[in-house]
Amino acid sequence: MSTKTIIVTRPSGQARQLIEVLTIAIEESGVAKRSFPEVLSLPLLTIVPKTDEALAEQIVAVLNQVDLAIFVSPNAIESVMRLLERDWQDLAKKIIPIGVMGGSSHQALKNHGIGLERMPTPIILPESNENWDSEGLWQELQSLHWDWENKKVVIFKGEGGRDWLADTLKKAGAKVDAISTYSRVPLDIEHSAWQAIRDIDLSKSLWLLTSSEAVRYLGEVFKDQFTQNLNSACALCPHHNIADAAEFIGFSEIFTSKPGDEALVKSTLAWLTL
Repeated sequence: MSTKTIIVTRPSGQARQLIEVLTIAIEESGVAKRSFPEVLSLPLLTIVPKTDEALAEQIVAVLNQVDLAIFVSPNAIESVMRLLERDWQDLAKKIIPIGVMGGSSHQALKNHGIGLERMPTPIILPESNENWDSEGLWQELQSLHWDWENKKVVIFKGEGGRDWLADTLKKAGAKVDAISTYSRVPLDIEHSAWQAIRDIDLSKSLWLLTSSEAVRYLGEVFKDQFTQNLNSACALCPHHNIADAAEFIGFSEIFTSKPGDEALVKSTLAWLTL
């Protein structure tokens, strides 16, 4: 009987952390006493922060004009803070509230001391992890009852990605600047990680998919480079948009979880008992 395989598709650094947590959880749960699953890292996209000084100057200039800054991901937070190399409250003449979409981003802010200052930076975050997405953040922002026609917002993001929140804010009357602070580089098709995927039994695999863009790239590679297809594999997705993308590229059995690593780990343990 072949071993079950779990494929973590996040960028390398984020994947390493999730794999460590997942491995400990599997060991402690005892769900895999007979056959411990193989856990593979397939970093479909690599995050490359932008480093040019002109962008740093642009960001500082924009921050001195806005009423709200939104970071779409922990990657956006890390790339901006690495680029500017200054404390958040030193970047503008006033304290700028920050909106984030999930717990990982909130933790990334804390790692930089943001929200923990003597006069804490206001952090706006959907209360329930079921709402950790653009739509959930917009609902939270609406509860502020701001006059958006008099507000300026900057959104820090990667190249590409969803524009739903920016479009929604603009429709509400806000002036929005969307600044790309990192790019995503697809995993080279010659990378050894792909060979490990060729060697597994896809019918006993669970793919942890956390990015729609990464899923689309996965579909392209399988279509062009693999004789196998993904219809016998299982996918675990923390958002319905990612699940839709997984279905589009051929996954026939798709599970959804709440956002966040804790929910991903819990759902993975449940799959291992099937």
